[in-house]
Amino acid sequence: MTIVKKIKRKRKRIKRTFSIIKKSNLDFFNKIFRILSWLLPGLVLKRWIVTSAIGLITSLLGIAIWTNLRPLYWLIETFFWLMTGLTSIFPVSILGPFILFIGLLLICLGQNRSINSIQKALVPQKETLLVDALRVNSKLSRGPNIVAIGGGTGLSTLLKGLKNYSSNISAIVTVTDDGGSSGILRKQLGVQPPGDIRNCLAALSNEEPTLTRLFQYRFSGGGGLEGHSFGNLFLSALTTITGSLEKAVQASSQVLSVQGQVIPATGIDVMLWAELEDGEKIFGESLIGKSVKPISRIGCLPENPPALKNAIEAIKEADLIVLGPGSLYTSLLPNLLVPEIVEELLKNNSPKIYISNLMTQPGETDGLDVYQHIKSIEKQLFNFGVNTRIFNAILSQGEFEGSSLIDYYRSRGAEPVICNKKRLVSEGYHVLQAPLYSKRITPTLRHDYRRLARAVMYMYKKIKKAN
Repeated sequence: MTIVKKIKRKRKRIKRTFSIIKKSNLDFFNKIFRILSWLLPGLVLKRWIVTSAIGLITSLLGIAIWTNLRPLYWLIETFFWLMTGLTSIFPVSILGPFILFIGLLLICLGQNRSINSIQKALVPQKETLLVDALRVNSKLSRGPNIVAIGGGTGLSTLLKGLKNYSSNISAIVTVTDDGGSSGILRKQLGVQPPGDIRNCLAALSNEEPTLTRLFQYRFSGGGGLEGHSFGNLFLSALTTITGSLEKAVQASSQVLSVQGQVIPATGIDVMLWAELEDGEKIFGESLIGKSVKPISRIGCLPENPPALKNAIEAIKEADLIVLGPGSLYTSLLPNLLVPEIVEELLKNNSPKIYISNLMTQPGETDGLDVYQHIKSIEKQLFNFGVNTRIFNAILSQGEFEGSSLIDYYRSRGAEPVICNKKRLVSEGYHVLQAPLYSKRITPTLRHDYRRLARAVMYMYKKIKKAN
């Protein structure tokens, strides 16, 4: 029995020894790989290292010329004296590779230590390696210029996914909300509603999760604070200090290290109104969303609000423009009530994709399928004198799988938004149906930001290739 125990102990020791050797080898190769990864293309680093080396050699040459080459002669004599002495002791076939190895080792060690020191100084609490961060940053900076238009949770979901494909993102956000925390701040402080802006800033933030969570934190008590989010209060205070929501958003973007830019659709305070099919008019976004009658068209007061310069410039330079997902009449179309935005959208010939909602919204889009959604957009634009189709590419959910969550939505009056692909294709639309919602059990049926962004980028590349 004791012999068996001894054998088992020896086996464990041998296994432990092999695992230690294996781990040390892996660590060694990982370090070598990390050092060699600095040589990968796209980091915009090697050219400046080479430039520095050339500068050093040039400086030494300048000193040598300035002193009539005397230091250069001394250096050459010392070098030949040293080499003669060493080669008389060691054979050249051994000495050459050994010195080469020592030189390369010193270079790698020096570069590795200096980069680690830089990383600790810049991002002491982040585990991401600096070379990986540079590589990702280089890839994202080469991404397409994307303009995402909308509002509500749909736009922020899309942005959260798109920031993995490009850092050149501009979110143009509706500012017509008059309900909840945004509505209260709008009435009491006279500021533009910050809610949708806040969600987009949080979605594009690259800062620490704690700071982003703080920005999204909603007070559950405290009298007048109840129902307000910290981000809404922060943006409202900054708007008062800076004089405009645009400047407040720019300042907040720096605090949250936002990847891209978030732009209000207009810089003035506007009220949304809707005309129902029976001719009745409803004023205020919060009431429009609760309408029990079909909506014919929408408008705003004052009419024809001006667009911000940054929004116009972003659309002008866009390689891809996306509308949605979001509430048709209260999140998407309000952005198209700004004439300058519509004009720039018509001028830009880049791919323009409309993303359909997953479910209809009771009172707002009852019974509408994807075709009727897109026709509602075109009808709204026609009312403002636009006879040309703006969005000719459509992304929608494929067939829905039966689930208790969809049954719950049906019990609340919502239905899946059906896509009649053949009809849309016959009218010249590019249509992609894909699985866009998460299969994980969630309290609400929402787009999955990874799937959504992946489908958008796939469709963008497909349209670019076809053109």
